[in-house]
Amino acid sequence: MATNKVDVLLVGGGVMSATLGTLLNKLDPSLRLTMVERLDHVAHESTDGWNNAGTGHAGYCELNYTPENEQGDVEINRALTINANFEVSLQLWTSLVGSGDLPAPDNFINPTPHISFVWGEDNVTFLRQRWEKLSAHHLFKDMQYSEDHDVLRQWMPLVMENRDPAEKIAATRINYGSDVDFGSLTRNLVETLKKREAFELLLNHEVSELEQNKDGNWKVRLKDRVSGKSKTIEAGFVFLGAGGGALPLLQKSGIPESKGYGGFPVSGQWLVCKDEATVKRHYAKVYGKAAIGAPPMSVPHLDTRIINGTPALLFGPYAGFTTKFLKAGSKLDLIKSVRANNLLPMMDVGMNNMDLTKYLIGEVLQSHEDRMKSLREYFPGADSGKWTLAEAGQRVQIIKKDAKGRGKLEFGTELVAAKDGSLAALLGASPGASVAAQAMIEVIERCFKERLENGWKARLQELVPSYGESLVNNAELLGSIRQNTLSTLGLLRD
Repeated sequence: MATNKVDVLLVGGGVMSATLGTLLNKLDPSLRLTMVERLDHVAHESTDGWNNAGTGHAGYCELNYTPENEQGDVEINRALTINANFEVSLQLWTSLVGSGDLPAPDNFINPTPHISFVWGEDNVTFLRQRWEKLSAHHLFKDMQYSEDHDVLRQWMPLVMENRDPAEKIAATRINYGSDVDFGSLTRNLVETLKKREAFELLLNHEVSELEQNKDGNWKVRLKDRVSGKSKTIEAGFVFLGAGGGALPLLQKSGIPESKGYGGFPVSGQWLVCKDEATVKRHYAKVYGKAAIGAPPMSVPHLDTRIINGTPALLFGPYAGFTTKFLKAGSKLDLIKSVRANNLLPMMDVGMNNMDLTKYLIGEVLQSHEDRMKSLREYFPGADSGKWTLAEAGQRVQIIKKDAKGRGKLEFGTELVAAKDGSLAALLGASPGASVAAQAMIEVIERCFKERLENGWKARLQELVPSYGESLVNNAELLGSIRQNTLSTLGLLRD
């Protein structure tokens, strides 16, 4: 059996692999890149527009990024980090639009105000404190706050329609928030890569074996899911960016760094409205507070979406429990992921999160009217007949050992890399696709250190002007960069 040799093997045809492939191609066009996708086209799992929130996660509206500590103080550090990381994505997309590697911005990103909305005295107090702290920082200086029903009616007419005028409510708004069609973004990135002679895309192929050679390269066996035939690729570097499928692949690699990791799969559903008259009356992403016991990914929000150029409204997500790691995966995925080295952490998480499991199962058993009741907290006048249920993508939350060796469940993303830098995997979910540029730059920093120091750093700074600087600390740099990205990407609104 002939073995193809490549410099980089990208496993998974989602936004992470597409972003890493784009960065590497820009840094060194001579690198031989191969992307492997198990489905018949790219960006079909979590990256697809219908399978994620489409929010350009910047911490503007997501209340779970600013938790209250035990003293009742709002903590903003995570929101600052996520905001700065999203700015990195905006910078990269701006550069790629300028170079022609991405089409006109409205093909993949559209301006959509980001609003946080709460009701009740305690929640209003929380939101006010959140606004006071965030707006004092240069990253969030443009955030507006109001408790005035008349003002809020201008910001979000559907949300305010038929609402009790005496109800205690509050909202914050950033006008230059965004709705991102990550599916369209990824397909455009891959289309550009396909024009490069040193790039190959293998659809309907999945990884069956991973083995490291003595020389450090990886021998990867692929199976053609259509013909059943196998082929082998030898790669100097392997990136596992397969969403929920990354954990099983990481386990196949056998690297020491993979030990102890497990996964907690969570499914999701949306209520979708395509009624033109209704859609036209709401133009924002309105995020609220998650229900007690709900996972962070279940923060309810009423969203303007533009997917493949078509506007719609989405509300949700309604979480659910599944044993699949991918939407097009197997119900045996969870069982097959159990290993001797992750059994105890996974059992710990299972026993310590029974309330979460019950919550997820309860979500699955809801009727249409149950779901409409939740929607009407955000849109009191919602008509049941104009909303239908749609399946969202799968998420596999990270299970890992804590400092005491016990299992803990994490709702974030984590990069796992081999000590020799020959393989890396991205695990977890939110904020996910929004911070793909920063996440993939971290892959380059950890796995291509020598090349970064020998010429790549300057090129990376051309693609991402803030590279090497902290946007959290440098207000002047942020000001100049943000003005350029918002203008170029068409995110500035009157």
